[in-house]
Amino acid sequence: MPKFAFYYVFLTLGLLLFTNVVHCEENAYDIKYDNIDIDEILKSERLLTNYINCLMEEGPCTEDGRELKETLPDAVATNCSKCSEKQKAGSDKIMHFIIDNRPEEWEKLEAKYDQSGSYKLKYLNSKKESD
Repeated sequence: MPKFAFYYVFLTLGLLLFTNVVHCEENAYDIKYDNIDIDEILKSERLLTNYINCLMEEGPCTEDGRELKETLPDAVATNCSKCSEKQKAGSDKIMHFIIDNRPEEWEKLEAKYDQSGSYKLKYLNSKKESD
């Protein structure tokens, strides 16, 4: 194989790999908040209420609250297809907690972000199967 052809193939593969990495990153949610302590939020009535109020546009939002409010409709619509495994686990934990412990707030969130009720139905069905 001539030297020119080798470099051409190498350059082409490099560009394809780079394009694929950039494309994958564009189709994933930012992981900068992945290390937030979910349990701390769930233990704190004030923190959880502030996040819920932010999502419902009934109170101010922190930077991470604004980002959550921006990505939540897409995450619900796509079944969290752009979420990392850590994001999926964290969002499930929070939503399960709200469904089980704060059903009135869940109903408001569901009316705004999941009118079909598909998430709660899926969760309740999986809960029945595990019992």
